[in-house]
Amino acid sequence: MKISLTYRVFLSILSATSLAILFLFLIMQWSLNRGFYHYLGKMEQATLEQVVNNLERVYSEQKSWDFLKTTIPRWDFGVATSPKNEAVRPFIDEPSLNEYGRRPPVAPPFDAEHTSGPLIILNAERKTVLGSNQNNEQVNFRPIIVRGETVGYAGLLSPKNFLHPLQLRFLSQQKLALTLSTAGMVLVVVFISLPLARRVIKPIRAMAQATHDISSGKYTTRISITSSDEFGQLARDFNNMALTLEKHEKDRRQWVADISHELRTPIAVLRGEIEALLDGIRSVTPETVLSLHAEVMRLNRLVEDLYQLSLSDIGALTYRKEILDLVEVLRDSMESYQDKLLRKGINLTANISEDADVMVFADRERLNQLFMNMFENSLRYTDAGGSLTVSLSPSKDQTTLEFQDSAPGVPENELDRLFERLYRVEGSRSRTSGGAGLGLAICKNIVEAHEGTISAHQSPLGGLLIRITFPFSGRSA
Repeated sequence: MKISLTYRVFLSILSATSLAILFLFLIMQWSLNRGFYHYLGKMEQATLEQVVNNLERVYSEQKSWDFLKTTIPRWDFGVATSPKNEAVRPFIDEPSLNEYGRRPPVAPPFDAEHTSGPLIILNAERKTVLGSNQNNEQVNFRPIIVRGETVGYAGLLSPKNFLHPLQLRFLSQQKLALTLSTAGMVLVVVFISLPLARRVIKPIRAMAQATHDISSGKYTTRISITSSDEFGQLARDFNNMALTLEKHEKDRRQWVADISHELRTPIAVLRGEIEALLDGIRSVTPETVLSLHAEVMRLNRLVEDLYQLSLSDIGALTYRKEILDLVEVLRDSMESYQDKLLRKGINLTANISEDADVMVFADRERLNQLFMNMFENSLRYTDAGGSLTVSLSPSKDQTTLEFQDSAPGVPENELDRLFERLYRVEGSRSRTSGGAGLGLAICKNIVEAHEGTISAHQSPLGGLLIRITFPFSGRSA
């Protein structure tokens, strides 16, 4: 049979508390019995002194223990509280020597072993003359001394078998009160533990339901935070996880939509050009072939960028790092793009020391890819007649690279989004001059793979400033 978590917690609390209460009940009962009997024992030991005195007095008159055959010291255990209380004297109906002389005692029928209660009297040879110790209990005997000679011994058995009815009633009442208290505590636990178990399980149920919703694709699910304890922290972490999943799901859908859109344009152009050739609307000329080739190359660049980005995301993009000169790699990339920039009328300026020698631990091929993307970005988006300035500033623990170009610029509120995939400041920007919006995203992955940072700012030249930092490995100038 399946038991819900609420009742399992309830039964766990109830079982643990009941065991603790039972243990406490047993301890209290043991302590009550032990304390009660110990108290009675102390009282009776004090009364035993009076008994011994009386026995010494009577023995000195009778010269033997024969008087015990007709006169028995009747013992009401635990009732005697004071020698002044005549109703509970240790010797009841005890005739004095004068009484023995005036009126011979009549021997009543009795059982000496039981009438005397816990009192045991031994003669000088330690033979029992009154009472019995059938349970072989250890008894502390006190000597009975008459005129300096020990004539006998008196001792008391354990009081537990000789309780007065009043004492039995008192002890029973205390045990009953203890039992009722224990039962009441268990009932209180029953009434408290079930609501407590429900309260403890309530956030877990909410978490389970929210997890089920998340697994079903409902990423907007959130858990209300009602406490600052571990459950509250768990709820906050769950909400953060749900928010991240929701964002990733939106990014995935946007990613698929953007890729589809980016792929449709070159494919549509290719289809139109090819159908025009097949229908005879256009003839096969070198210009037509170049146009087809340009669209194929644009499609190839997009697919290649997507491939590189996906490799970087899954950690499969290989890096063969070595100690190399960053300035040398940067100058090689500048030379390969210098003619392209000049053809568009963009003036390239390099603020790099001629004898600078900055060593970094990096992959040469990936650095080339990074710098080419940076130059390609400026080439596509900088207006003709503008400028591009490349600066390198080595410091004590890092090397800073800055790419600053002229207008057009980027609004301040959109700078942080430039490194998002397929994001472009102008959604309707021509694909002829603009790319698919993957270049800076790839740059970000490359820089971070080299333990560096990349950020976008507004350029003093009116365009965009990209600042890149790499950890310093060594420098000589």
